[in-house]
Amino acid sequence: MTFAGKIGLTGTLAAAAGIAVSAAIAGPLAARLPFVGHGWAYLAAVAGGTIVSCGVLAVALTPARRRIRALDERARRYASGHFAPVLPDYNSDEIGTVSSNVDALVRDVSAQLARLSADSARLETILSGMVEGVLVVNEHGRLQLANDAARRMLSLGDAIAGRSYPEIVRHPSVSGQIAAALAGKAVDSVELTGVRDASQTLIARAAAVPVPSGRAAVVVFHDISDLRRTDRIRRDFVANVSHELRTPLTAIKGYTEALADATPEQSRAFLDVIARHTLRMERLVRDLLRLARIEAGHDTVDRVPCAIDRVVTAVETDLAGLLAAKRVTVERAIDADAAIVDADPAKLQDVLRNLIENAVNYSPDGGRVSVSSTRSGARLLLRVADEGPGIPPADLDRVFERFYRVDKARTREGHEPGGTGLGLSIVRHLIGLHGGTVQVANRAPHGAVFTVDLPALIDQRKPASEKTK
Repeated sequence: MTFAGKIGLTGTLAAAAGIAVSAAIAGPLAARLPFVGHGWAYLAAVAGGTIVSCGVLAVALTPARRRIRALDERARRYASGHFAPVLPDYNSDEIGTVSSNVDALVRDVSAQLARLSADSARLETILSGMVEGVLVVNEHGRLQLANDAARRMLSLGDAIAGRSYPEIVRHPSVSGQIAAALAGKAVDSVELTGVRDASQTLIARAAAVPVPSGRAAVVVFHDISDLRRTDRIRRDFVANVSHELRTPLTAIKGYTEALADATPEQSRAFLDVIARHTLRMERLVRDLLRLARIEAGHDTVDRVPCAIDRVVTAVETDLAGLLAAKRVTVERAIDADAAIVDADPAKLQDVLRNLIENAVNYSPDGGRVSVSSTRSGARLLLRVADEGPGIPPADLDRVFERFYRVDKARTREGHEPGGTGLGLSIVRHLIGLHGGTVQVANRAPHGAVFTVDLPALIDQRKPASEKTK
């Protein structure tokens, strides 16, 4: 029986009960209260019957009211976002049907919300892991989404969602791309420079995305700064190699032609020049091949305990002619707990030779080059300092690049020092093979200092015999 049928049956029974009660009490009331007319008696009887029938009806409707109240509480809980399942209270009446339909609808909505939440989390994970920057602009020109890469590339803040794209993207080319995409026009990619800083180069590509109410726009940013820098280094490398090879070749060719008409004394001088430029070419080719071998990972490190003092002595012997010509002295300050390091002796000697030779070339005549070794926790710090003019701040980050030369202020009397321009690049790679780093800085009042950071030898063992060149 339906809920309405139950209500009707209950009302009928309550009315019958009221009539019965009225009939039962009307006669006695008339007999016992002779001063009351029959009309008033029957009126009192009807009132009493009505009261009784209302009480019976209230008792009959109490379970229904409880079920309706429970349904209302469940609906309120669903509306507040709590979709936890509850014990069903389904009957075959109307209340049971409504309750069943509500629960079924809530289950469907909860499943759809779970799927949307999973899709949103998946999309957010994908976008946050992308190295490309992504911007999404809705059909009204307002920013809907910007991933972490886009925020970094464009230096965007956090409170940007919902704002108009011209307020966020201040580059005219990108704004033009977004406007064209929203208008359904074909959009070409553009290259952007200096969006965040002068060294940054981006490629921006915009595309229109159909949506029910019009078109949205998606802009993807690719950071090609490293590619541009690599290309610049490659072009500089080719140009520098060509220059470094052309200079001695030109000299060799010229002096070779001059030998035909030279006197014996001139021939000896010309041959000395040819030999010097040939040696320079040989050293350049050797350094190029070594650098290529190191970068290809073909150079290995044979670590043994090395005494730093002995390595410095070997370097001084190699550079004796240069030191004597410029009357430069090498001063040492090697701490007792930093006298030995685990390293490849030959490679460590190459490192110190390049650094000390570089310091001597830029030191004034009669100057000093200091070599020190200190401990810093589990690290050993080797420092080579000169008394030269120092390095311009703009060049400090580039001195380890191949063939990179600082301006004339770093040279002595305006003449380029000897060398191939590859020494510091080789130093950086050799130190990297040892798990260390090398840095350069200026020192007061003038001069430059190169600091090599290497893992220290924990127990200062007695060094094995080094194989130094």
